[in-house]
Amino acid sequence: MTNSTSNDSPGGRAGRREWTALCVLMLPLLLVSMDVSVLYFAIPAISADLEPSGTQQLWIFDIYAFVLAGLLMTMGSLGDRIGRRRLLLIGAAAFGAASLVAAYANSAETLIAARAVLGIGGATLMPSTMALVRTMFTDPAERAKAIGIWSGVMTGGIALGSVLSGVLVQYFWWGSVFLVNLPAMALLLLLGPVLLPESRNPEPGRFDLLSVPLSMAAVLPVVYGLKEIPSEGWHPRYVVPITVGLLFAVLFVHRQRTAASPMISPALFRGRGFAPAVVLNLVSSLAMLGSAFFTTQYLQSVLDKSAMEAALWALLPSVPIGMAAPAATALVQRGVDRAHVVTAGFAVAAAGYGMLALTGTDSLWLVLAACGVLASGIVMVMSQMTDLAMGTAPVEQAGAASSLLETGQEFGGALGMAVLGSIGTALYRHEMPASAPAEAHETLGGALAVAGRLPGRTGDALATAAREAFTTGMHGAAIAGAAVLALAAVAAAVTLRGIGTRRTPAATAEVETAA
Repeated sequence: MTNSTSNDSPGGRAGRREWTALCVLMLPLLLVSMDVSVLYFAIPAISADLEPSGTQQLWIFDIYAFVLAGLLMTMGSLGDRIGRRRLLLIGAAAFGAASLVAAYANSAETLIAARAVLGIGGATLMPSTMALVRTMFTDPAERAKAIGIWSGVMTGGIALGSVLSGVLVQYFWWGSVFLVNLPAMALLLLLGPVLLPESRNPEPGRFDLLSVPLSMAAVLPVVYGLKEIPSEGWHPRYVVPITVGLLFAVLFVHRQRTAASPMISPALFRGRGFAPAVVLNLVSSLAMLGSAFFTTQYLQSVLDKSAMEAALWALLPSVPIGMAAPAATALVQRGVDRAHVVTAGFAVAAAGYGMLALTGTDSLWLVLAACGVLASGIVMVMSQMTDLAMGTAPVEQAGAASSLLETGQEFGGALGMAVLGSIGTALYRHEMPASAPAEAHETLGGALAVAGRLPGRTGDALATAAREAFTTGMHGAAIAGAAVLALAAVAAAVTLRGIGTRRTPAATAEVETAA
């Protein structure tokens, strides 16, 4: 079946087939999001086995996210042209094959290449899953529920990936973290052609090949620079790539405005609510990953938890996340203005940052509670912004719309780590005693390594000072994060007022009865 309609049909209720297909679509989404963090605990075992150089180790870890970010817009647009189901199945086959190669890689170069292909596959899977959700669920209320599930699975997959890698590496070999992808991809390839409808843009125009390198040149240098700044500072070798990337972004935008068949149609941004949804979604990602930069280090290096212990504790904040998106969707469907719901989500997330600003060096439960509150607020926002953007975009451009949202999330995450990470690092270095060794002034990990080599009380004193300095830096970043979210709440209240508010038939009946 090929779906090329651009109008939502209020009577087009989804049946068992569509909801079953949604479950199938969640498999690739879960695995793609897990692969962002699945190497957290596998890297030491990989290093011992393959003996990569320092540069190779960085590429093993980062190449997946770089390729994913660089190709999202290309693959989203390609899916609109050749068919989202077709692209999804091609990506699933590539993802499965690359997972098999990665699992049995016998050299660092092979593993890097396999991770790059995994990034290509991931770039096909993410926009395709969201575009197919937009196609299958034409009823706005059902689409909102489906997108809420999509948002929860994506967020939960990142947390689950690190824990799963720790368990697998502990009981098996490091290649097992990639083999878990194979059954899910095989199931998708088997059930996808049966359950998933094919959909594409019926009049896509010629594919604009020039936009592909322009989009990659705009995204990759910026993401690279932003990812390196938290640990290395605002060094020219990172500021220059960001500047170059922004210049290519200007060229990319100009190309989209002038090309006969642009990769990303400027008409998308003329839909009321689409541009605010993309920007506010970016801010949400900034807040989420900006906090993760500190809380993961806090659990391991301040509270002195093992990597496995830290990962298991980090699962607790995921519990309330599962309720946040459905709650936000239910409020909007009962007639609450979406602007109020999103504003409340930002306020809740800001409160989570406020809780982080109150932590000490022994505040496990407060940090976990703060993470849960922060993540719940962010998921409320992201589920609503995804629903708004996909509901505003025409069905024939669903892939491009989804890729824009996800590229914005990549930018937001990198920006959050760069800005908030830089604030925290600056405060950490300011708070460290001037007499501390130079290595201890760089990072908390460096300080603890130095402290471990010093005798008795001298080492203990340095470790205590470093943990206190890091916590102070986290306080500063949390205050900055809360301020950003407060501004985002104001922006949401202004830009989203009256957009996308709807009632379910039951809620409408209740209102009419009360009247």
